[in-house]
Amino acid sequence: MRNKILLSKEKLAEELWKTNPEIKKRLSKAENQKDARNELFRYLNNIERELFKVHSQKPLKRLHPIEKNNAKECIRVFKNIIRKENEALSGFSALALLWQLSKNNMPPETTEGFLCELIYLFKGILGKTELYEKGLKKGAFRESKKAAGLRSGVLDSYSSIMNASIKRYSDSLDENSAQKSLLLKKHILEYFKSSEKDWSNYIWHLKHIIQTAETLKALVKLEKDEIEGLACAEKNNIPFQITPYYLSLFNMEGRTDRDRAVRAQVIPGKRYCEAVNKARETGQDMDFMGEKSTSPIDCVTRRYPQIVILKPFESCPQICVYCQRNWEIKKIGEGEITGSKIEKAVKWIACNPNIAEVLVTGGDPLTLPNAYLDNLFGSIASIPHIERIRIGTRVPVTLPFRIDSGFIQILKKYHEWGKREVCVVTHYEHPSEMTRDSLCAIKKVKNAGINIYNQQVFTYYNSRRFETCALRKIMKLSGIDPYYSFNTKGKEETVDFRVPIARIEQERKEEARLLSGLVRTDEPVFNVPKLGKSHLRAWQDHEVIMIMGDGSRVYRFYPWESKVLLTDTYLYTDVSIYSYLCRLNRDGENIDEYTSIWYYF
Repeated sequence: MRNKILLSKEKLAEELWKTNPEIKKRLSKAENQKDARNELFRYLNNIERELFKVHSQKPLKRLHPIEKNNAKECIRVFKNIIRKENEALSGFSALALLWQLSKNNMPPETTEGFLCELIYLFKGILGKTELYEKGLKKGAFRESKKAAGLRSGVLDSYSSIMNASIKRYSDSLDENSAQKSLLLKKHILEYFKSSEKDWSNYIWHLKHIIQTAETLKALVKLEKDEIEGLACAEKNNIPFQITPYYLSLFNMEGRTDRDRAVRAQVIPGKRYCEAVNKARETGQDMDFMGEKSTSPIDCVTRRYPQIVILKPFESCPQICVYCQRNWEIKKIGEGEITGSKIEKAVKWIACNPNIAEVLVTGGDPLTLPNAYLDNLFGSIASIPHIERIRIGTRVPVTLPFRIDSGFIQILKKYHEWGKREVCVVTHYEHPSEMTRDSLCAIKKVKNAGINIYNQQVFTYYNSRRFETCALRKIMKLSGIDPYYSFNTKGKEETVDFRVPIARIEQERKEEARLLSGLVRTDEPVFNVPKLGKSHLRAWQDHEVIMIMGDGSRVYRFYPWESKVLLTDTYLYTDVSIYSYLCRLNRDGENIDEYTSIWYYF
């Protein structure tokens, strides 16, 4: 795998036709693209018939059923990308590019990413993925006692690989990490001429949010790319915010493997800033999820039958660079309580008996004082048909001291067993975010009898082998149930965070699956604009319809309503697997461990 990634286009083209010379033969003889398409369909149909036969001809009859199943999936994808309908939908023809390549031409739009996609697709069609060379010999499990021992050994190997990988991603509860954070905490307090008592006061943190590059540079060492990003943010008036508490998770002497994920979340990159500025100048709508089209009344978003989103505040203690709502989140001093609009929104909810659940989010609603929250939650709880109040907040991660006794009393006040649930949905991204202070906040909520769920965004910075498994394990041990893992949004400005859909599917099948069922309770999803979540484990919910010249896949999503309503489908152009693997390679990852990623569709 590593060697293929580093090959030139010319070498990759040779590898492509070496992998499947029959396809080149048929394409090169075709006089035009219509003939080429027909020849490929005839070829694929012949293979497919053999794969479905009980007694197929050599060499297909020697394929293991798992290889046969993978071959069927690869054929389906290849048929999709050579269909005229999908060429029209995507505005690109993979067939045209392949046809030219078969005649020993190298069109300028040919990329390494495109060639790699086709190489692995061709291998898969022939059942030559080379993924299973180290598997057990056929019949190894036939004798019961021997089978049990062999199987136990296989399971041991899975577990040991996972455990070894997870050790890379330590949480901040270990003594070494805790001491580093304490030293930086002391430095931050000295800088702001403050005391230990101040540190435990969340209002102090809100008053001392780091919002300038100068302050940040005075507290921690920044890398060259971070300085460039901050300069670009200042130039283009793009806000960033870091709470003093969250800053204490940084490594004071510069970026390391331990804090790379936390830094990336809050320090805007240069590409992010340039893309945001471009969107502003060109009038581009940055509302990727189309929330303006799903808002029946101000402050309310509705994409599902029984739950609505209620947004009382426009700011957060900390701004996450990849935030879904970055187009409307304001700096801490500029965010407004939506006041009378919220009152009208609550009345609207009260008049609709079809709504059973309210997600109070924002902006982070826990930026607001307890008195306001008490009044708001009380208004919602007074609605007879509301069964659940869900509080969307990141303060357990960014400002755990906000979980004070007053807030806990509010939770207990409106949580009524058998009648109404009040729960917290938070957002841990990486195991390094679980600290002693954060754990203390979680314990307060859990001791009040309140459930806590986590929604993770699956980004480049938590996508390495077993990295998200490490997060799941520490969360579950701390009283948090993994709930959703979101594929990173296709927003142009967040390209540095985006990961191929194939990677989150691979993570679910090969890594999360090794965990206990109680730990891997999160569901991987893609949030379709305007329509809502589509599960990424189901073929019937999405399919690859094209592989573009740069190697990116185009997916067609069939929304959650597709079996009950003729609703719109949605086209999404993913980041390329090739570019993702190249980035991992530059960052020192062994990309041979990710080989099967090409066969997740």
